[in-house]
Amino acid sequence: MMENMRRSHVTEPDCLLKTGQDFKASLDDGRKVWVGGKLLARVADNPALNAGIDILASMFDDQFTDEFRDVTTVRDPASKKIVTRAWQEPKTYGELIERRKLIEYTTLKTAGTFGRPIDLAPTIAIGIGAHVPIFRSRRSAYDGCRPDFAENILRYIEYGRENSITAAESLTGPQNDRSSPMAQAASLLRVTSVESGGVRISGAKSVGSIAAQTHEVMFTNLGYKGTPPEACIWGALPINAEGIKLVSREMLSQPGADPFDHPLTRRGEEADQLIIFDNVFVPKDRIFNLGDPSLLELSGKVTTWAHWHVLTRLAVKAELFVGCGQIVLDVLGTGQIPAVQAMLAELIEYAQVLKSFVISAEVQARHMETGILAPDTNLLTAGRLYSIRYYPHIIHTLQELCGQGLVMRFGKSAFENPDIGHHLAELLPGRGVSGMQKEQIMNFIWDMTGSALANRVALFENVNASPAPRLRDRLFHEFNRDEMVGKVKKIAGIEY
Repeated sequence: MMENMRRSHVTEPDCLLKTGQDFKASLDDGRKVWVGGKLLARVADNPALNAGIDILASMFDDQFTDEFRDVTTVRDPASKKIVTRAWQEPKTYGELIERRKLIEYTTLKTAGTFGRPIDLAPTIAIGIGAHVPIFRSRRSAYDGCRPDFAENILRYIEYGRENSITAAESLTGPQNDRSSPMAQAASLLRVTSVESGGVRISGAKSVGSIAAQTHEVMFTNLGYKGTPPEACIWGALPINAEGIKLVSREMLSQPGADPFDHPLTRRGEEADQLIIFDNVFVPKDRIFNLGDPSLLELSGKVTTWAHWHVLTRLAVKAELFVGCGQIVLDVLGTGQIPAVQAMLAELIEYAQVLKSFVISAEVQARHMETGILAPDTNLLTAGRLYSIRYYPHIIHTLQELCGQGLVMRFGKSAFENPDIGHHLAELLPGRGVSGMQKEQIMNFIWDMTGSALANRVALFENVNASPAPRLRDRLFHEFNRDEMVGKVKKIAGIEY
């Protein structure tokens, strides 16, 4: 099945990269996507999805530019070919930093509005690969299908790297009646039959962000006590696999809007999909777990690199908030007001704290048995908890700095209207800028913090890769406090 993916690489013999056009063409594969209850003939037929695809495609094209070549590509040590850096397995501190620079790049390309850009899902695969010795020690619970989990994982990573594969990933199931275990279990992905060469699965996964705009989906279930063997499944499939149905949420961006009025939302979005698996065949070589509940318990560990990606993206986004805030002070002439200075200082504090969590997690990274370097989990968890706890406050603070500017936005056509434009020009100038220039930054901040798309992003940030209660639970159970307790006992002279 891996060989069915279109391999339209550029012609250089040592290069396994795809262009933006290659990427867009690869999505025209018969996938089943519903938007507003209507089945799309092609995913690009929806303007919001298509605009988002254009952003992703530009990342592929950037691989061939002098400005971004080093950030986005790397020479694979195994094949000696030039490949996308998205699938790089960082094994040294320097490689970890280089990989982080790619996260910073993809964040800036979308101003942080894509929570799962093209380099996010590969971190899940790399995380699974980092634990491949554990997968090698496990066996299928089904006599009729005995995949080699470890070899499948390693081959999939190689496939992704050499074919510039993009993917969605989803662990959680659809939201339903939480009071009923039976209702929760009903939406789990389950093996429904075993066939020669694979298994069939049915069920659904939720918040499949960017699934309609990528090549593949990596899937599993979040395990719980008593998870039945048929629900212990982990694997990956092409999005166009027969029986996969993608039902999109409503679109929130404004493709086609004037760049002045909506500099961000005009560029489309990553859409979230409910991914329905309707009797879908999973080939044997695409199965990473089949029937072993203990492997589901690894989900927190294998997502370490994804959580590092999330925190890095939020740190870069926080710096954009600082930049926006400073521009507002400049154009409004409010930088000399102590209360305003204090508000901007809060934005700076937030950005610096998130940056420190990222850097500290990298400095305290440890090597896995496979040689892959893993950022410190507890620092990532604490950093993500801090980031989502204060995110709403930071958004509110930036909006407060703008004053009436976010409310009184008139649009390019109003400024250019001969009957009223001259009034706006006379009444709305900023410090050293015209009223139209002042509105331009307000439009950007609106798109980033106040638009429908911005509100979706804020909701996404709050629950992405675990909400605050779950993060606190992880800190309580995973942070080793023995050394700290020992220090207190020694200083206080306590013996017990």
